[in-house]
Amino acid sequence: MSVTPIVFDPRLDLELKREVAVPPRLVWRAWTEPELLMKWFTPAPWRTTACEIDLRPGGRFRTVMEGPNGERNDSTGCFLAVEHERLLVFTDALGPGYRPSGDGFMTATVTLEATETGTLYTAVACHKDEAAKTQHEEMGFHLGWGTALDQLVALAKGL
Repeated sequence: MSVTPIVFDPRLDLELKREVAVPPRLVWRAWTEPELLMKWFTPAPWRTTACEIDLRPGGRFRTVMEGPNGERNDSTGCFLAVEHERLLVFTDALGPGYRPSGDGFMTATVTLEATETGTLYTAVACHKDEAAKTQHEEMGFHLGWGTALDQLVALAKGL
């Protein structure tokens, strides 16, 4: 089954696109194996201390991130689309089984395209309104997601 890709809306969406020197299969593993995701997902000094992945549409995607001063972010959402080694779409607007969860912040799409030297990695964070997009941007979307991707690549190169 093929999923229609998101239409990027610069008013509402943020994007990180970069070619990385690891194959899609390793990027996929880093995104879909909880023990691997916990090693790269959160930019230091924060860390991911728990992760649950039920890798199927409607399946749970939960991460717990902890900050250096005791901050804690426990986020549970669900996968909307999963295409092996190609596409992950997940949201915190819905919980497992597509149950509405209240104050959803974003829906994310991660696409992986094989290139001659690795993977074209594209991550898009979609927001419900311009205020949510601005908030995410001011939280450091580009730096944070870019740093996390650097950590993913370093991990994947060692697999």
